[in-house]
Amino acid sequence: MQKISLLAVTALVAIAPAAAMPPPLPPVEDKDAATLQAEMTSGSMYEELLVTLYLDRILKVDDYGPKLDAVIATFPGARDDAKRLYAERKAGKLRGPLHGIPILIKDNIEVKGPVATTAGSLALKDNVTDRDAPMVARLRDAGAIILGKTNLSEWANIRSDNSTSGWSAVGGLTKNPHALDRNACGSSSGSAAAAAASLAPLTIGTETDGSITCPAGVNGVVGFKPTVGLVSRTHIVPISHSQDTAGPITLTVRDAAAVMTVIAGSDPADPATAEADARKTDYLAALSPDALKGKRIGVLRDRIGDRADVTALFDAALKQMSDLGATLVEIADSRTGTEGLGAAEFEILMTEFKADLAAYLQTLPGTATPRSLADVIAFNKASPEELKWFDQSLFELAESKGGLDSPAYLAARETATRLAGAAGIDRLLKSHDVDLLVGVTNGPAWVSDLGKGDKFDSPGTSQLPAVAGYPHLTVPMGAVDGLPIGLSLIGTKWRDADVLAAGYAYEQASRKRVAPTYRASVPTRN
Repeated sequence: MQKISLLAVTALVAIAPAAAMPPPLPPVEDKDAATLQAEMTSGSMYEELLVTLYLDRILKVDDYGPKLDAVIATFPGARDDAKRLYAERKAGKLRGPLHGIPILIKDNIEVKGPVATTAGSLALKDNVTDRDAPMVARLRDAGAIILGKTNLSEWANIRSDNSTSGWSAVGGLTKNPHALDRNACGSSSGSAAAAAASLAPLTIGTETDGSITCPAGVNGVVGFKPTVGLVSRTHIVPISHSQDTAGPITLTVRDAAAVMTVIAGSDPADPATAEADARKTDYLAALSPDALKGKRIGVLRDRIGDRADVTALFDAALKQMSDLGATLVEIADSRTGTEGLGAAEFEILMTEFKADLAAYLQTLPGTATPRSLADVIAFNKASPEELKWFDQSLFELAESKGGLDSPAYLAARETATRLAGAAGIDRLLKSHDVDLLVGVTNGPAWVSDLGKGDKFDSPGTSQLPAVAGYPHLTVPMGAVDGLPIGLSLIGTKWRDADVLAAGYAYEQASRKRVAPTYRASVPTRN
C-alpha cells in the first residue's frame, strides 16, 4: 500500500497555490462529499491536498492507530489524477458534484492500474487486469478520484456457513470503528467501515443479499442497493446474475444520490441493464425534504427483532416520518405467503455462483489465475492460510450443482421471483395501499469470533428486496450502547428515486448518524 506521511502533507501545503492554502491543515473527518466540493469551490481546499489528507488518514487510522483493516491497497496514481482535476477546475471545466472527490472501491470490482482485484482471496492476489469496470469508468468520467480498494468478506461471503463477516485472507478482519471488537458485517465491510471512519468521503460496495445494507447499518452510514439492472456488473467478481449489484456507501443520502446519478446506466455487456438508460434519472435533483409528505408507508413490524431498545429507536423514527407528513400503515404479516423463499434463493445462489464465477474467471488475462470454481477449491486446499479459520463447504456444494438449465435451478428461479416480487414486496405495497416499506436494517453489531460465524439478532429486511432485485436504502436512525442501528426503506422495481428521496427527507429531519469513537469494546447484552 502506498504510504503518505504528515511531512508530505506539510510539504504540499507549503507549495499550495496561495488562494487555496488553508491555515492550518483542514480536517476531513466526518465531512461529506458535498461539503468538500463546496470547500474546493471556495478555494479553501484543493484536490491534491484532499487526496493526501485521506491517504494520511488511511495510514494513521487503518494501518496503525485503531488499525481497522478496511483498506487493502491505495492507488499510486491518485495524486496525479488530483493534479489533473485541479488544473481542469482552474480552467473552468467542472465535471459535476464528484469532481475531485476521492472514492474507495470494494476489492471485487476491477480498477485500471497496478492494483490487483482479489475478492479477498489469495487465489487472485496477482489478478492485475488493468481494466476499469464500466461503473468505475463512469466515476472517473465524472471526476471522482479512485483512491484505493476496500477489504471485504472473502468471495463476498459465499464460501462457508461458518465464515466471519469482514475477514479475507488478503485483508484480514475489518473492524467496526464504533467498537473494535465488533463486526463490520459483510460483505462490503471495508467500504462501510471506511466511510464511517472518513477514510474517503465516498465508497462503493456490492450486494447479493444484505452486503451493502447490513455493513452500512452496523457502521452507522448510508447504504443504497439499487434496482438490479440499474448499474453494470461487468468486471465485478460475481455471485449471482439474478441478485448482484453495486451501490454507494456514504455519509449522507445526498452523496449516495450523487453517486447513483453517475453510475446508473446501460452496458451492452450486461443484458440486465438494457432498460437502465431509460429508467435512470438525476437522483440528486429528485431529493426533497418534503418527500414524505402525503406518502403512505408500510411498517414491517414483524421484522424488528425482540430488543426493546431497537424497537424504541424504530418507533421514534416512525414518529419522525409521521411528523413529516407520512401516513404509517402497520404490517404484521410481511412473511405470510413467502414460505420457501429461503430455500429457493439458496438454490439460485449455489447454481449461479458456479456458472457465473467460471464465466468471469475465463475473462481474466494471464495464465496463472484459476479458471473455474473447481480450480479455486483446489487452490484453497493447498493454501493453509485460506482454510485457517473456516472451511469452503459452500464452494463444494456449489461445485456439485448442475448448470443454469437444470430443472432444480429453473424451478427455484420461478419460485423466488414470484415470492419476493409479485407475492412479496408488490403484494405488500398493493394490499396495504402503500408507496414504500420501512423496517429495521440491523440489530447492533456482534462481537467478531473468527470461525464461529455471525450472530445476527434481528430478522432484518434485506432478503425480499435482494431476491426481487428491488431498491433498498438504509439510513442511520441512532445507536444502542453506541452501536449504530439503520432504518430501511424499500420500494418496487425502478423506484430508486422515490426510495432515496424518502430517506433524504427522514435524514434531514432526524440527523441520527453517530460518529465512531474507536473504543476497544462495549458491554455485551444477552
